[in-house]
Amino acid sequence: MGFAQAFKMAVKSIFSNKVRSFLTMLGVIIGVGSVIAAVALAQGSTKQITDSIQGLGTNLIHITIMGRNSNRNVTYDKLQKFAENNKDEVTYIVPQVNSNVTVKVGTKTRNTSLIGTSPEYEHMLSRHPQAGRFLSSFDIDYMQKVAVIGTAVANDVFEGKNPVGQKIKIDGQVFKVVGVLEEKAGGQVQSDDDQIIIPVNVAQRLSRNSVIRNFTVQASTPEAVDSVMEKLNTFLTKIYGDENAFLVLNQAQILSMLDNVTGIMMIVLGGIAAISLVVGGIGIMNIMLVSVSERTREIGIRKAIGAKRRNILIQFLIEAVMVTGIGGIIGVLLGVSIIRFVIGSIDLITPVYSPFWILFSFGISLAVGVVFGMFPAYKASKLNPIEALRFE
Repeated sequence: MGFAQAFKMAVKSIFSNKVRSFLTMLGVIIGVGSVIAAVALAQGSTKQITDSIQGLGTNLIHITIMGRNSNRNVTYDKLQKFAENNKDEVTYIVPQVNSNVTVKVGTKTRNTSLIGTSPEYEHMLSRHPQAGRFLSSFDIDYMQKVAVIGTAVANDVFEGKNPVGQKIKIDGQVFKVVGVLEEKAGGQVQSDDDQIIIPVNVAQRLSRNSVIRNFTVQASTPEAVDSVMEKLNTFLTKIYGDENAFLVLNQAQILSMLDNVTGIMMIVLGGIAAISLVVGGIGIMNIMLVSVSERTREIGIRKAIGAKRRNILIQFLIEAVMVTGIGGIIGVLLGVSIIRFVIGSIDLITPVYSPFWILFSFGISLAVGVVFGMFPAYKASKLNPIEALRFE
């Protein structure tokens, strides 16, 4: 019996038990589809974040204050003086106080993110207003309760009306809307359009937080980044007396950390997929063992008329690989469909089709067929023809 004949017999066996064959494939289908979709989700999210970070330029430095309950804290004024003393290398230093707040206009209420910052934020991060104005030095100096809002907030709570000059309540306090930010993400919820920007000192009072823990520094050129980072580390160490009390990172370091996180995510996803495929493989082995029992007389007849052990082995092995192969193809189609119709519909995530992971997942499905089909195939090939013919 040649390979072609063994292949035809395997196909006939699979399609003669369509429901059982499909249920056998199900574990492989789910495993392959989930791997492709999960990897696409992880890579798409990473790409979106990476593109956003790279779009800000390569000369930004981020400062995060780690220490708590310290009697010494860096202030915005101190960092401004640092910028003035190093004005040849430092363009801007921008503070950020972040929190989640509840906003209300009339009877309309929603939650959004709040950023307390300075006027330089507009130019550093290219967050220009499409209507009205941005924050000014006057707003900071006199702690004015003014707000610049994103289009998601404006469209929701003001329902199409011009927000500029209107009043808005933020955590129960009344603010005047002085500007509406340019749209960045189609006005989507939980995006750059879903935020409110107010003066940094007003945000500190609103959130009852006297310490600013996040600053962004813009070096004058990408070449000046290393020098500015070194000076910042020296400056902050003098204030805190402890290098572990703060963290100074540039864009390249943040992207490297992001790559490490993505790598860990891929390992976790790979582990989950491996478990799913192993479970599917065990199911295939069980069904193949049942199939061997059901077809014992058939195997005996074939051996009696001259079929060799390797012919029986190849036939059942082909059958197992075909089951996992068809399951792998359906799994690939399922994964690609999820990327296209589910992930693709989420505007905040870039759909990513990874040929490597698609081929790798399909390859693993074939390997599962070989590994878990080998034992049932070997068992079938070892059957004694006389005992097989007697089997009822």
